Amino acid sequence: MSTQVPRLFTGLVDDAAVFPPGSASLPDAVTAHRRHRAGWYAGLVGPLLLPASALPDLPGLLAPETTLAVGAIGDVPIGRLEGALAEADPGLAVRQVEAPVAKRGEDPQPGLADLVKLTERLAGTTVYAEIPLTFGLMGALDTVAEARAGGLPLAAKFRTGGLAAELFPTPVELAAVICACRDRELPFKLTAGLHHAIRHRDPETGFTHHGFVNVLGATLAAIEGAEVDAVAELLAATDPVRVVELARAHRDAERPLWVGYGSCSIEEPLTDLIRLGLVNGGFDE
Repeated sequence: MSTQVPRLFTGLVDDAAVFPPGSASLPDAVTAHRRHRAGWYAGLVGPLLLPASALPDLPGLLAPETTLAVGAIGDVPIGRLEGALAEADPGLAVRQVEAPVAKRGEDPQPGLADLVKLTERLAGTTVYAEIPLTFGLMGALDTVAEARAGGLPLAAKFRTGGLAAELFPTPVELAAVICACRDRELPFKLTAGLHHAIRHRDPETGFTHHGFVNVLGATLAAIEGAEVDAVAELLAATDPVRVVELARAHRDAERPLWVGYGSCSIEEPLTDLIRLGLVNGGFDE
């Protein structure tokens, strides 16, 4: 039996079980996360993502003398995030903080300035600035890249879905963001909508979702010099062959630029990877 997930997929999927549409309770999420971390596919799984406001609620759910790696999602204003982190149970190892800096259509710079200051005070904790794919995007990316070049562990985060059609960026919009991050050597995370490996239409909502293997193939192509139109073509592909072959060719390499994404299900992406032959289901080939 294999205990190895290919290097390309290491830490790809953060465990967002407590967030919609999964909406697991804290006890159930902690129990399931420990099961994932003990499974043969543990290499695929990143930290457990929790709302910052829930961090003080973990005492009693953690076994004595154990730690739990978590990512704190900013569901409180940036000015209150530091206090929420300070109230976290000592058994929590906060590996990353993710926080929105603005709503769609708002200037992201004031919130981003506050997040840069918070990153300075957190002394080494990686922080992801969630930037809307609207007004001020490129200027915000410049600000994040400048802070990162100055030594701060700050990176970008973008939404790729939600409860409304306008929250799903087009392939061209997402390709432009991927290429912009490449040009700035800026790591990024994604969230929302990446339920399956390949681009598909949800029959219940009618929304067309990006596929996480499409994103992976598109990012690999961008790193190799592809421009926006070619990257968008990979994001738009509904035939898995090309993006799967790109991923297969790089499966033993470290994943470039794209840090990963949060999913309320670990089983769904794992099952897709097995079906596509990119992960061998726990058994040696």
